[in-house]
Amino acid sequence: MTSLKTPLLDTITDAADVRRLPQDKLAQLAAELRAETIDAVSVTGGHLGAGLGVVELTVALHHVFNTPHDRLIWDVGHQCYPHKILTGRRDRIRTLRQGGGLSGFTKRSESVYDPFGAAHSSTSISAGLGMAVARDLAGEDRNVVAVIGDGAMSAGMAYEAMNNAGAMDSRLIVILNDNDMSIAPPTGAMSAYLARLISGQTYLSLREIGKQLAGRLPKFVERGAQRAEEFARGFWTGGTLFEELGFYYVGPIDGHNLDHLLPVLKNVRDAKHGPILVHVVTQKGKGYAPAEASADKYHGVVKFDVLTGTQQKAKSNAPAYTRVFAESLIAEARRDDKVVAITAAMPSGTGLDLFGQVHPDHTFDVGIAEQHAVTFAAGLATEGFKPFCAIYSTFLQRGYDQVVHDVALQGLPVRFVIDRAGLVGADGATHAGAFDIAFLACLPGMTVMAPADEAELTHMIATMVAHDAGPSAVRFPRGEGVGVERPATGEVLPIGKGRLVHGTGTGDVALLSLGTRLGDAVKAAERLEEQGIQVSVADARFAKPLDRELVLGLAAGHGALITIEEGSIGGFGSHVLQLLTDEGALDQGTLKVRAMVLPDLYIDQDTQARQLAEAHLDADAIVAKAKSLLMPAKAERGLFKAG
Repeated sequence: MTSLKTPLLDTITDAADVRRLPQDKLAQLAAELRAETIDAVSVTGGHLGAGLGVVELTVALHHVFNTPHDRLIWDVGHQCYPHKILTGRRDRIRTLRQGGGLSGFTKRSESVYDPFGAAHSSTSISAGLGMAVARDLAGEDRNVVAVIGDGAMSAGMAYEAMNNAGAMDSRLIVILNDNDMSIAPPTGAMSAYLARLISGQTYLSLREIGKQLAGRLPKFVERGAQRAEEFARGFWTGGTLFEELGFYYVGPIDGHNLDHLLPVLKNVRDAKHGPILVHVVTQKGKGYAPAEASADKYHGVVKFDVLTGTQQKAKSNAPAYTRVFAESLIAEARRDDKVVAITAAMPSGTGLDLFGQVHPDHTFDVGIAEQHAVTFAAGLATEGFKPFCAIYSTFLQRGYDQVVHDVALQGLPVRFVIDRAGLVGADGATHAGAFDIAFLACLPGMTVMAPADEAELTHMIATMVAHDAGPSAVRFPRGEGVGVERPATGEVLPIGKGRLVHGTGTGDVALLSLGTRLGDAVKAAERLEEQGIQVSVADARFAKPLDRELVLGLAAGHGALITIEEGSIGGFGSHVLQLLTDEGALDQGTLKVRAMVLPDLYIDQDTQARQLAEAHLDADAIVAKAKSLLMPAKAERGLFKAG
């Protein structure tokens, strides 16, 4: 009887077990790791293509480097699922992106193998350089390795870090995971041989001897020797750009060939050299046919069938806000040829892929470069165009100085379209759009609006096209709308005017909502009225400028006023309170005011509904808040019913 062979992956409890494997077993481990990653993501959904592309690289890095003593930093973290499986988290890998489960990105509090938390791009080299300098200051001996994708290399921060690292000559290893741009494709055995040769101690030692010898020669000879050596290696490898930044360039090498990867990684591990960049070429979605055949290589997927790759599409009764924005802007651009749209490497995420299909000449994807996107839009605005800069709330934070200095200070009519505003579900705290109201509404001349539903978003896009008096922003959440009928043409709204949607404008409590919390505010009002409480509900529409008449009228006509927003403290509610104090509406002490905002903490991944409940921003929480304000007086009059 033949015994079943134990899978290698079952013997791996942490990275030390990977290092104990003989080199000839690593390909088998990689194959099992790829299968496990596919199976896990089929259950949870998440980012798949990038992880499949670095399976061999992940195995090689943990085999060669002494992690976690050696620091391994994954840029962004989309590709970290195989890393998590090999570092003691396999038993929880099917909790990825679920409430109480593993984060979809690297997270310091989750494992010692995650030395730096990431979910935004282009931070790894800066963080790695900081760790390398700290190592040197402390007199310690460890390697620091940053793995960064070619897309993340389009961000200025990566080059700022490389320029600094090159000038400091710090010992740092950067792995450029080239899975899209193909800066220079690997050329088989010759490429692998050259990479192994120039990363080896013999070549590095000879190069150092040559430097010392050239330093004793006349300057023109030294410069000529440097240029000759750089040209010779640049001719074969294409690494001149990185050499100019002060990095020693190795590559390109095939990132799926362990026989090529392992000797090069061992060489750079053992090199006592300044910053080194290893150029590794990989394929997104590698090893899973449906991903390889997909246009986006299964970058982000919902649950799917492993055998067919068919994804489970949820039934929808309403379009996503992202699509509503795209379709509304497409219609506006047909009427106004000054409308242009800008995205920072997120065309599908922001809906601008749809806009680009209809208006390709007016669509600009600037890469992962939010700062540039904002100032690029400012330049367009100076020449009379109407730029719509579509960026996720959490990513707009990266371009905040440009929003202040290049747009708001100059009063330029750039239109910011802020997707994923509020809580975002499975992506968790790193992608939650919590702060945009606070950091935009404080800027002089900025108009900030938030739609309560799809029809309102259509109106607000039309309003932004017409609004040339200064910068403006519209924020909307991730996910579907509420199912209201949308107009064919958006109506231009009066700037700074809200609307009463429920009640008479007088009563016991007024609920003043900004954005899509309006639906729960109306539900809460109906439940409160069943208990004998008179409620008015208003949709503010604008966080700035405020509708002074509406706010002061609600304050005068009710005993309590509650503002509701899916944003942090310092936002809409703070502006309302400022108005009330400025106008003396609180001087008599008869009005009770409360601001319902996101709590002062980071909310981890879960469903959006559960996150809203945790944040105390759902209908139940609104009812409870209103009753807590009115309870003493109402209880005395016996007006509260059970429930």
